[in-house]
Amino acid sequence: MSTKYKKCIECGAEMKGRSDKRYCSDSCRSSYHNRMNSDATNFVRNVNNILRKNRRILEENNPNGKAKVHRDKLLEQGFKFTYFTNEYVTKSGNVYRFCYEQGYIELDDDMVALVIRQGYVE
Repeated sequence: MSTKYKKCIECGAEMKGRSDKRYCSDSCRSSYHNRMNSDATNFVRNVNNILRKNRRILEENNPNGKAKVHRDKLLEQGFKFTYFTNEYVTKSGNVYRFCYEQGYIELDDDMVALVIRQGYVE
């Protein structure tokens, strides 16, 4: 009976054992997956960090559930208006943007009304 050798897809080391084995060790398996997902993981991590920061800024400026602040105040704190998790359009066409449950609507004169979503709406 001959022994069939395969190579680890991460480091190239020869392996024997199960025919469907792809890695020589847990370390190679982890390294392979980390390398394959690093670009997407970094992008997603950066976007999630921005969304969490936006949510935190909205929460800090809205302690009572409803508030109005100047747009510049949010910008000074690092708020990025182009990042939000979802939008809610009212029957009258007003657009509320949300970072998770913390939301806002841009008003006239560079003011922003802050709200908290009571129930999750898709």
